[in-house]
Amino acid sequence: MKEEQDYWTKRYQEESTGWDIGYPSTPIKEYIDQLEDKSISILIPGAGNAYEAEYLWKQGFKNVFVMDISEFPLKQFQERNPDFPKSQLLLEDFFQHQAEYDLIFEQTFFCSFVPTNENRNRYVKQMASLLKPKGKLVGVWFNIPLTGDMEKRPFGGNKELYLSYLEQSLETITFKKCYNSIPPRMGNELFGIFRNKG
Repeated sequence: MKEEQDYWTKRYQEESTGWDIGYPSTPIKEYIDQLEDKSISILIPGAGNAYEAEYLWKQGFKNVFVMDISEFPLKQFQERNPDFPKSQLLLEDFFQHQAEYDLIFEQTFFCSFVPTNENRNRYVKQMASLLKPKGKLVGVWFNIPLTGDMEKRPFGGNKELYLSYLEQSLETITFKKCYNSIPPRMGNELFGIFRNKG
């Protein structure tokens, strides 16, 4: 964990965060806008600056948990949102976390791990364990070629590759190219909704 923690903290300190657009990504914001039950429990792992969590909080969702392996973005989030409960800011290793949620948001988190079979299988198994029965994983995956470079994060993939992992434990409700990506990312993102089979 320490190595990963140091890696991501350095990326934030150096502002080497090309994935960070400075506001909630449109596909996730529009999904949030149609949610009616504001009591549901929501986790955002690998949340970084967590603009989606900030948006949820301001829309009245109070059962939101923000997780990152680096303390740096969590502190920045707390500064921007001083009324957000500290107990709901989780400085944790995703793979060690234990709880159950109605909804987990994925903002290219899957693409942050070195793309080995072991890592990707672990991700899916852990997601399924963190979702309540029929709970949903909703979010955005990068639709970019997966190269052999094991250093250049975030890593890519395509629909078929992602589904080969995700469908081991999750039922696909929808998974397609984002029609509402921000212009620089148009064509390079997939939006998915998956339901826990448990």
